[in-house]
Amino acid sequence: MENAFRTPDTSSVVVGVDGSEPARTAALWAAGEAVRRNRPLHIVYAADTDGRALYVSVETIERVRADGRELLDDTADAVQAEYPGLHVTTEFSRTDAVSSLHRAGALHNTVVVGNRGYGGFESLMLGSVGLDVAASAMTPVIVVRGVDGAEETGTVLAAVRDENDLLYARYAAREAELRKGSLRILHVWNMMESVGQVVSMLDDVDEIAGAHAEVLRAVSDAVRDEFPDLDVRADAEKSITVAGVLVEGSRHADLLVMGGRRVPGSLGIGRSLGRATHSVLHHAHCPVLLIPRMGSDFGSRS
Repeated sequence: MENAFRTPDTSSVVVGVDGSEPARTAALWAAGEAVRRNRPLHIVYAADTDGRALYVSVETIERVRADGRELLDDTADAVQAEYPGLHVTTEFSRTDAVSSLHRAGALHNTVVVGNRGYGGFESLMLGSVGLDVAASAMTPVIVVRGVDGAEETGTVLAAVRDENDLLYARYAAREAELRKGSLRILHVWNMMESVGQVVSMLDDVDEIAGAHAEVLRAVSDAVRDEFPDLDVRADAEKSITVAGVLVEGSRHADLLVMGGRRVPGSLGIGRSLGRATHSVLHHAHCPVLLIPRMGSDFGSRS
């Protein structure tokens, strides 16, 4: 699979705000990420005034614009008070939140959203919108969770399913390197699914386990070769729920990196997140960095 995005050292950080506390938390977290990457931070407020112009008064539109620009200024001031040397830009978008963030993300930037936000006309960023951003993104998306009062662990967690996930493990390794921390590569396999799809006799479980161990070894060895100074730990676990193991693992991580697997949306229109990905985003104990899978999203079950 050819890379459709750059690794963290060459990508800027875009964050969406809507006036909610989770969005403000996401903006401050994104600022720290931008500092780690030595890249600028771009703050976006999407008001969707173009889409609402036929339904609301001119006065309401002007008030939304004024409030939006004030929010952008306040957020930028808060970010620069925390990170004085960071280059910060802001954008008031007249279009909807999903389109605005995708456009700002372009081909190479990372988009950051909070785990929830306000609803309604003046605050369209998060909640279901955040999920839509993650489901349809062509660039990495970080959903900020579990950072309020949390102590840093110094660990980045990478979820890998097979050898094709080496790309995501490499991305996680770079994030761990930027944090001067360690990397844990976690491979989770569902034994019952493997037995049902691959073999019919439980006598072959050891063979299945060996195959999964080989997948983990191949990925972790490649990462160690590329990042010889990075502390890399590799674990394989079997479970009836992949998401449950990843959520538990996120308790001891500063960032969870995984491929954003997607499936066709309702009536085959658009895309939505796979079950495991969706569950992790709702329950993880740390920020989750989703990297879109290109070309093979549909039909994935996780």
